[in-house]
Amino acid sequence: MTPFILRAFFTLFVVLDPIGLVPIFLTLAGEYSPKVQMRIIRQSILVAGVILFSFALFGNSLLRYLGISVEAFQVAAGILLLKIAVDMVFAQHQRETKAEESEAQTRTDISVFPLGTPLIAGPGALASILVLQGEATIYPFGTAIVLGMTMSVLLLLYGSLAIAQTLTQWLGRTGINVVSRVLGILLAALAVQYVIDGILALMKKTLF
Repeated sequence: MTPFILRAFFTLFVVLDPIGLVPIFLTLAGEYSPKVQMRIIRQSILVAGVILFSFALFGNSLLRYLGISVEAFQVAAGILLLKIAVDMVFAQHQRETKAEESEAQTRTDISVFPLGTPLIAGPGALASILVLQGEATIYPFGTAIVLGMTMSVLLLLYGSLAIAQTLTQWLGRTGINVVSRVLGILLAALAVQYVIDGILALMKKTLF
């Protein structure tokens, strides 16, 4: 069970990327007062938490309703995470479309959109949650583990955004990009493993 706990934590930590999200947050909320920034952080973490927890609890039921196998979703999630990993390696933190980015600049409240979703609870995070939930079925309290690791990473994200100014001054943009690139390489390897495991499981189902 310990390897699964570590894998769940690491996967969510890399996908949510608490360090890499700091400069994006400052770009969106840097003009606000510290008090307003903290309110934005709290609300965005709450929104993202509700979305991620909902997917963890009801996502697999949705897949079954749509007739999508967990293995097929695992392959798709691996491909999606590989794309995110490549963006991280090249320090391209583009988690929203140009239209969404343009709309975000004109909104007074950015806690729900674009910060809560898609920047925090984005496609990569949702895909990771569902894959982990698929793996969790073989472990006692598997769902509780996934929810606990999700909460842990969200708390770390809350802390990194709360000290965003200090973290940027300490690491600098270059330092933040270096951390994100290292995490991106690890995420790429994890994404490839997702694809391999999903394909092998599909072949096993087909052949046997």
